[in-house]
Amino acid sequence: MNKNIGIILAGGNGKRFNDVIPKQFFKLSGREIIEYTVDVFQKIKVIDEIIVVSRLQYEDHIWELSRQNNWTKLSKIVVAGSDRMGSTESAVAAFAGYDENTKLLFHDAVRPLLDDAIIHRCVRALEEFAAVDVVMPSADTLVTVRDDGFIDNIPARSLMRRGQTPQAFRLHVIREALERANRLERRDFTCDCSVVRFMLPNVPITTVEGSEANIKITSKLDLFLAEKLIQSRTLNIKNKKIKAILGKTVVVFGGNSGIGKSIQKLAVLNGAQVFSASRSTNGVDVADADAVEEFLADIAGRVEQIDAIVNSAGALIRRPFMQMGYDEINLLIKTNYLGAANVARAAHSHLAHSRGTLVNFASSSYTRGRAQCAIYSSSKCAVVNLTQALAEEWHGEGINVICISPERTNTLMRKLNFGKEDPTSLLSPELVARYTLAAITMGHTGVVVDVKR
Repeated sequence: MNKNIGIILAGGNGKRFNDVIPKQFFKLSGREIIEYTVDVFQKIKVIDEIIVVSRLQYEDHIWELSRQNNWTKLSKIVVAGSDRMGSTESAVAAFAGYDENTKLLFHDAVRPLLDDAIIHRCVRALEEFAAVDVVMPSADTLVTVRDDGFIDNIPARSLMRRGQTPQAFRLHVIREALERANRLERRDFTCDCSVVRFMLPNVPITTVEGSEANIKITSKLDLFLAEKLIQSRTLNIKNKKIKAILGKTVVVFGGNSGIGKSIQKLAVLNGAQVFSASRSTNGVDVADADAVEEFLADIAGRVEQIDAIVNSAGALIRRPFMQMGYDEINLLIKTNYLGAANVARAAHSHLAHSRGTLVNFASSSYTRGRAQCAIYSSSKCAVVNLTQALAEEWHGEGINVICISPERTNTLMRKLNFGKEDPTSLLSPELVARYTLAAITMGHTGVVVDVKR
């Protein structure tokens, strides 16, 4: 049987980013960009093997990422060439002895948001054709420009497409195209399909549909957009089954009421073992680092491992900043931010043992300061920042750190500050709980899950 092989082109040097490391190794929601990319090929069943093309100085680093992520399909890392064509040549040279109809899917390492459907379309197309390109219609009018800067032609937009990757070929086709290009000393190609198009004009190149989300990260703006797209993908968990929580041990701080209480109930309903802490039930205040540490140590002594630790404890005093007393300001900071830091520090060793998940809570106010909620909203912004930082620091230890950011939710804390509101305008704590447990079981890190009605 012919193999389907994913080839991750990670030989870029990051010049357009003007940074000391190539962009494929930049962090995106707590993980390096290349980790997302390789993961897609690792997890999809239709791909049998993975090869990464990289600069020699990053080979050890990629093997370490492979160990951390359990990339069982990664068979080899080959040295990148001085240009795109050189990197493709390096990859093709690694397939000596493979069947000539082996299917190769060449994909940019800096396109981390590739979806399974595109890979399936490429593999299916290679059953009939020997070369495949992934394309999208162009929303912009494209023009060709002469050397003097004046427009030469304006092609019909209906005929124009934007090329993406993967670009897929049967082995013998891309190998022959590269050999002909070398014989003719041609290297002025923008992609692998252009090598086939000009060197083997009789070989038809079919196209399959790409995705608007399959962006190539070439600038800091792209990095920002990719961050938001990853968040939006994580949001699609409302209807995900949470049966994976079965048999897990979950600890909930702030579990006496509101969202925390709903998380506790739903987790138990789905077969988890849950331990709850709060000031009112067992005197555990997240602002007290010793109390948090002792509570977790006590639980760890009674169970095999702690799989998830959720900190839903929070405090809100809705009042103009200059009308708040220092004791109230300190209470908000200690509960909302210092509490998150205390829980994180105490949780670390337990979650490193279980390779588990820490869940923090922000609110929709984290994106900007809100009048009459200055300390609350700024502390929630700090919690998001803390989440992303810890996700990066702890990723190598297998700990996932995520942040749930619900819109206005129908809790006692909100009622005490806003009074009676239309319940249809508020999230239910049960819905937020479902999102939280779903996010825990999905294995993400560094993401902010915005929960909306």
